[in-house]
Amino acid sequence: MPPQTSTIAELRTGGAVLPIVRWGNPILHRRTRPVTAFDDELRELLRNMFATMYAAEGVGLAATQVGVDLAVFVYDCPDDDQVRHVGVMCNAEVSLPEGKERKLHASDEGCLSLPGAYIELARPDHAICRGQDQNGAPVEVVGTGLLARCLQHETDHLNGIVFGDRLAGRARKKLYALHEDTADLLRTVEGYLADGYRRIKLKIEPGYDVDHVRAVRERFGDILLQVDA
Repeated sequence: MPPQTSTIAELRTGGAVLPIVRWGNPILHRRTRPVTAFDDELRELLRNMFATMYAAEGVGLAATQVGVDLAVFVYDCPDDDQVRHVGVMCNAEVSLPEGKERKLHASDEGCLSLPGAYIELARPDHAICRGQDQNGAPVEVVGTGLLARCLQHETDHLNGIVFGDRLAGRARKKLYALHEDTADLLRTVEGYLADGYRRIKLKIEPGYDVDHVRAVRERFGDILLQVDA
């Protein structure tokens, strides 16, 4: 009997939303095990990963972010030409330009495992990611723009690296401060919602970081928000 295979379309439906692991959990900070079995267990994991990524409105998600120590990530991300790329990458390796071909692009980066915190990080604007798809077949994805950043970010996860590891000390401290402040704001909004409020007006004081408001909009965008600057 030939081995069972699956399509990306099949994997993007029917999954369960899983809790997302936060930075500091050891599983996010160590190298993952390679994927060697392309079976029903892997397919179930991939369905759940797609469901979790979409629920969190992300463009990529690694298995370690849902607590599974496997070298696989899913993605649904546009490239520099706004062409959408959707897929699975197992045992990923990224190739980056060198020498004169290497061009860095600085842009805000965030992580579903550190919600609400974004900070500028320079990465190469072109990346080639090679690995295996959900059926074990060789696959190669060429990324530009946001897709290049996504492929690098998710492959980092497979190697036990979070993007904060690539920041200088001062920027890393700012990133964690943003996360803590945003977490406080999210808890405040959640408290109001628990009390029955359905419209919340935020007064933004001078100097308050707009990333906090962005995080609230991402989390509760179907409810509110009116923001006074």
